[in-house]
Amino acid sequence: MPDIHPTAVIDSRARLAEDVSVGPYCVIGPEAVIGSATQLGVGVVVEGRTAIGHHNRIGHYAMLGQEPQDLKYRGETTTLEIGNHNDIREHCTLHLGTENGGGSTTLGDHNLLMVGAHVAHDSHIANHCMLANNVLLAGHVIIRDYANIGGGTAITQYVTVGRYAYIGGLSGVVHDCPPFMTTDGHPARVRSVNTIGLTRHGFDETALERLKTAHRSLYARNNGGNCADGIAELYESFADDPHIKELCDFISQLADVPNGRYAEIQRRDDKRTAPTR
Repeated sequence: MPDIHPTAVIDSRARLAEDVSVGPYCVIGPEAVIGSATQLGVGVVVEGRTAIGHHNRIGHYAMLGQEPQDLKYRGETTTLEIGNHNDIREHCTLHLGTENGGGSTTLGDHNLLMVGAHVAHDSHIANHCMLANNVLLAGHVIIRDYANIGGGTAITQYVTVGRYAYIGGLSGVVHDCPPFMTTDGHPARVRSVNTIGLTRHGFDETALERLKTAHRSLYARNNGGNCADGIAELYESFADDPHIKELCDFISQLADVPNGRYAEIQRRDDKRTAPTR
C-alpha cells in the first residue's frame, strides 16, 4: 500500500503505485497518475491530467498540473508529463499545456529543478538538465539535454536552449541559446565555450579546442553571430565532427527567423490579436 499521511486529500480516482509516499497536507486530483517510488513532500498539490513517473522526489509545496497562465486557455483537456528520477524542489510550479501549444508540458528524466523554478505551459525540458533557484520559463520554451540554467534567469516564450548550454544567473534570455556555449547577460549573449560543463561530461581536449575554434569563427570574428561565412568554413574544416555540425545546424536555422527564436515559426495563434478571458 502507498504510504499516505492521514492529512493528505487524495481523490479516489487518482492512480498511485503501491510504494508511493505522500506527505502531510498533499492534495491529489482525480486524473493524477503517480509512479513507483515517487515521494511527495509536505503540501504538494497535483491537479489536472498529470502523469508522474517513477523514483521522483517532489519537494514541499510544489504545485503540479495547474491551469496555464495563458489568456488563450479555455479549459481544454491538456497534460503535464513528468518522467523518472527527477528532483523537483520546494515551491516549484509546472503547469499544464494548452491546445494552442500542442497540448502538453513535459519534463524528461534525471532533472533537477531547484527551489521556486517555474515551468510554464507547453514548455519541454529534456534529460539531465538543471534549473537553479527561481528560474522562470515562459510558455513554449524548449530545453535540451544537459542544459544548466543559473538562478534567477528568465527565458521568454519560444526560446530553445541547446544541449550542454550554460546560462549565467540573472540572465534575460530572448534569443535561442546555442549548444555547448555559455550565454550570459541582460539581454543574454553568447560569451564562450562551456568548458567547465563539457569537461565534467567527458568532452576531451580535442573536442574542446574544436569548439573554441568554432566560437571564435562564429562570434568573436563576426561580431555576435552574423556568421554565414564562418559556418561554411566550419562545415568544411570539421566535416567529421558531430558537435561542430550540431552547433552550426543550430545557428543556421536562425538565419531567416526574425526574432531569433526558431520555435516561434511553429506558433499557431495570431499574435497580433489580443487574447481575452
